[in-house]
Amino acid sequence: MMQWHQLVNDKRFGLEDYHDPKKNLTRTDFRRDYDRLVFSSPFRRLQNKTQVFPLPGSIFVHNRLTHSMEVSCVGKSMADRIAAELRRRHAGSPHGTEHFDHLGDITAAACLAHDLGNPPFGHSGEKAISTFFSEGAGKHLRPFLTEEQWSDLIRFEGNANAFRVLTHQFKGRRKGGFAMTYSTLASIVKYPYESVLATKSKFGFFNTERDDFAKVADELGLLRLSAPGEPLRYARHPLVYIVEAADDICYEVMDIEDAHKLKILSTREVIDAFMSFFPEDRREKMQFTMDAVDDPNEKIAYLRSCVVGTLVDRCAETFIANEDNILAGTFEGSLLGNIPQLERDGYARCNAISWDKIYRSAEVVDIELAGNRIITFLMEKLIEAVTNPELNYSRLLLAKFPQQYDVAAPSLFEKIQAVLDHVSAMTDVYALDLYRKLNGHSLPAV
Repeated sequence: MMQWHQLVNDKRFGLEDYHDPKKNLTRTDFRRDYDRLVFSSPFRRLQNKTQVFPLPGSIFVHNRLTHSMEVSCVGKSMADRIAAELRRRHAGSPHGTEHFDHLGDITAAACLAHDLGNPPFGHSGEKAISTFFSEGAGKHLRPFLTEEQWSDLIRFEGNANAFRVLTHQFKGRRKGGFAMTYSTLASIVKYPYESVLATKSKFGFFNTERDDFAKVADELGLLRLSAPGEPLRYARHPLVYIVEAADDICYEVMDIEDAHKLKILSTREVIDAFMSFFPEDRREKMQFTMDAVDDPNEKIAYLRSCVVGTLVDRCAETFIANEDNILAGTFEGSLLGNIPQLERDGYARCNAISWDKIYRSAEVVDIELAGNRIITFLMEKLIEAVTNPELNYSRLLLAKFPQQYDVAAPSLFEKIQAVLDHVSAMTDVYALDLYRKLNGHSLPAV
């Protein structure tokens, strides 16, 4: 059984020698995590990374930055509600209840960071990178890599890359990467196992960060589910369930609101979908409120807030009811997958609409096609440059790499990772601009 007083740990990764658990700060280390992320370059770059719909446009829809901020708000609300109940439940514990005061700040920071490792062009960017190795020009590299390294590449995962972004010591940078607290780091890892154990290409850390994650997990008392010598697998940090639920709530509900603004979904379709979360008596009251305004976007915004609030409440209740199973590592599925049937059916209805009318819409498919073409081209040219640095074209291209990426690393896998670090950090606009320049379709202005 995992223990809350151990799971909440403000020790900073890479700065363990400077840890002072007795210091009294008006701004806690978990709040410092949050602030550190807000002021970071990787977080700012999220404003030019696709969430679902193409950017930019005449109608402002969500990008990775606005999505992450909303997830953080929702996650903190859920965690604060859970923490209030846990304080009451654990009153009189020999370890006290002060650690519950930090659950909201840890969750808020983890939610801000959860998409830091995602490449440009949405989830299609992840797919473009992995298929470059499994189906494309990168297949020829297979004989030169270990099974674990190859598995990392053909299952490239933004969540695992986020852990790398936060913890890896890039060239010229300080030890420990962002030097985040152990609890915040563990709370972003939704799939705490190696890529060789991945299902549907989901895993939590690359082979290069395996020992780093084990260090964090063992310090926090996460349950190790694998035997010595087996691929590494742990139980989730409990706060991962809250981060995951907040993420799922935001992308599902907000994607539908964006689709309404873009006229992919009608007002009637969205009202019916959002109303399905509520019993009949609540619907009548909500209809009365909607009748007071004429603007359809305002009606949808009101319903969206009602849906989000309801899902936060139900997920918090589910977490509290299953606390023992979560701490024992035996809880199955997600919080949203275990909420009451009415809300679960409403969520399933929205999910079906999203897959049928949003994720297959012309606008979304177009960005996936373009993103796949751009990333595949960049991967091919950049991999060729780091593996054949003596060529004239390679020397020119390597000069464009940011200095923190080690293109002259001693191993082939580390050189490939330098390319992945560079490509995944790109914004949509930067990737497109580089693609055009390398194809000779644009020249720098003088």
